[in-house]
Amino acid sequence: MNRAFWQGKRVLVTGHTGFKGSWLVLWLRSLGAEVHGYALAPPTPTNLFSVARVTDLLQSHVVADVRDGEAVLQALRAADPEIVFHLAAQPLVRQSYHAPVETYATNVMGTVNLLEAVRSCKDVRAVVNVTTDKCYDNREWVWGYREGEALGGSDPYASSKACAELVTAAYRASFLAQAGIAVATARAGNVIGGGDWADDRLVPDFFRAAHARRPLEVRYAGATRPWQHVLEPLSGYLLLAERLAEEDPQFAAAWNFGPADEDAVPVRQLLDRLVSKVEGAQWRETHESALHEAGYLKLDSSKAKSVLGWQPRWGLEEALDKTVAWDRAWRGDNDMQKVCLSQIETHEGAAAHG
Repeated sequence: MNRAFWQGKRVLVTGHTGFKGSWLVLWLRSLGAEVHGYALAPPTPTNLFSVARVTDLLQSHVVADVRDGEAVLQALRAADPEIVFHLAAQPLVRQSYHAPVETYATNVMGTVNLLEAVRSCKDVRAVVNVTTDKCYDNREWVWGYREGEALGGSDPYASSKACAELVTAAYRASFLAQAGIAVATARAGNVIGGGDWADDRLVPDFFRAAHARRPLEVRYAGATRPWQHVLEPLSGYLLLAERLAEEDPQFAAAWNFGPADEDAVPVRQLLDRLVSKVEGAQWRETHESALHEAGYLKLDSSKAKSVLGWQPRWGLEEALDKTVAWDRAWRGDNDMQKVCLSQIETHEGAAAHG
């Protein structure tokens, strides 16, 4: 990343109160950007946004819903950003089964509202819309999906994110490209890292169970996912935004930011590694759920590596170590904003010497 590029840049992050969004704000501020946020209140009582005092780093902090098109428009006009990162979403697969209408309204119409508002903001040069690896029509292939593969989804969450991809492509072709606004979508793997307290997400559930001294019950221990530390895809989003701002049309496209092939491992292997690092932790498999979940999912990030020059820097073992270290620091009542910024600095160092 080019630190000089970010110095003083006006940036809007939607979903900035979430896990990924909070880490992104921390990183942007460390780079010298002026950051504005638009999101609902943090999704869980304990959350990274509060723990790391992210509010202190924001130029403006708007608590509102992306389903409210007028509120989105007013927030963008007030922030007058040069770069927009769209992370606001209903991000949980199982929640999408319980609230499908909300999931589609947030993930599809929220994207429409954001892109419609962008059209009215004269200074926006680049938009990165963060979707998901689950936007692909999953055929349970053992190889990684590439950006040109068919989109789809068997659950409302995956389907809604595939729709968001189509919405973005349509707005790019119909309106934004001719207005000089470069728009890309970013598809990442299953992110892990300190500060995630989401329900029904494997690593947060693991830590909750471990600290409660009970075994974690797991539904699909054989499911393979592309695990990666949260800073890995975020580094890709930042690099992509820089390239988009250069107004080269080849970057206004879809991009995968996944881990190395060897880090796409079954759930049971991830948990066994975590158990070896956290005293007293246990897990066991259960078959209580009848809801569909993909069995095998990998990403092919060849395009990001060859065209953007992006590379994952932390393998799975280091990602787990950093996650465990963050949890210990939080339980030790450390300054978690400093801990986050230290991990960001370490990641940047790994990139510089990679």
